[in-house]
Amino acid sequence: MEFGVIGDIHGFWDERDTAFFNASDYDMLLFVGDFARVANSLPVARQLAALTKPAWAIPGNHDAVGLWQLLAEVKNRPLAARLGALGMAQRVRRLDETLGGVQLGGYTLAKLDHNLGLLVARPHAMGPNRFYYRHYLKSAFGVADFQASSRKLCALVDEAPANLIVLAHNGPSGLGDTPGTPFGCDFDADHGDFGDPDLRAAIDHAHATGRHVRAVLAGHMHHRSKHTGAWRNTWAQDEHTLYLNAARVPRIEDKGEKRHHIALTVENDTVHAETVFVDNNGHETGRSPLGRSTPAND
Repeated sequence: MEFGVIGDIHGFWDERDTAFFNASDYDMLLFVGDFARVANSLPVARQLAALTKPAWAIPGNHDAVGLWQLLAEVKNRPLAARLGALGMAQRVRRLDETLGGVQLGGYTLAKLDHNLGLLVARPHAMGPNRFYYRHYLKSAFGVADFQASSRKLCALVDEAPANLIVLAHNGPSGLGDTPGTPFGCDFDADHGDFGDPDLRAAIDHAHATGRHVRAVLAGHMHHRSKHTGAWRNTWAQDEHTLYLNAARVPRIEDKGEKRHHIALTVENDTVHAETVFVDNNGHETGRSPLGRSTPAND
C-alpha cells in the first residue's frame, strides 16, 4: 500500500492540495493532526471534506479545543483546564462531522487488510511532562494518566493483525533526548526526550507479542525550532520500525510553490518513505529518501 502522510497543517491547506491528493496514486491519506492555526480546526476540516481518497486523521493538541482551554493546558492551570474541557466532546463531534469522509480516530484500531492494521493512538497528545487534556480523555475514554493510556493502547494491540502502522500526534519516547532528535524537546532542555511513554509501551508490547510495527507516523515537534532556528532529524529507525516526524511547519512555502508531505510505501516486508515537495500546479519538484525498514528475523 502507498500512503500520503500529511504533517501538522496549522492552517496551511488549500484547494490545490485537495486537487493534488485526489488525483494522486495514494491508496490512503494519513493526517497527524493540528489542523488549526491556533484553536479553530473547522476551516481546514471543511476543505479536507472535499478529499475523495480514503483518509484517517488523529486530532492534535490544537484541534477541537477552545483558545482559553489550550492556554490553560499550556500554562498548567488545572481549574481553567477542567472548565475548558466541558465543551470539548461537542467540539470533537463537530470536527468529526465537518471532516466528512476523513475518519477521525483516537484509541482506534482499523484493519486495512487481513494482515495490516492501523492503530490510531492517544488523541490531543501534547508531551510527556504531564497528562494533557486529562478531563476530556477521562470522560471520553476512561483514561486519566499515562498508565491507563498504555493499558488501553496495549489492549488494542492485542486485537491487531500481525503488521501495524501507528498514527499518532506526538511520537514515542526512546528516540533521543536532544533537540535534534525526532521528538526531542527544543524549547526546554530539562524536558529532553519529549516522546510519549504510553505510545512507547504500546510499540514495545506489539513487538513482545509477535507483531511488527512497520511505521510510526507522528508530528507535533516541528521540524524547525521556533527558538533557535535549528532543524531536527525527522526520522529514525530500529530493527523493527521506521519512525517519521511529518511536522514541517509551515508545510506550504515560497508562495505555494513548495508543499510538503511524506510518501510511505508498505511493500511485502519492507517499508520505505520519502519527503515529497509539490508546486502550485501539482507537479513534484523534489523527492528524497527518509529511511527504509525491514523487520528483524524472528
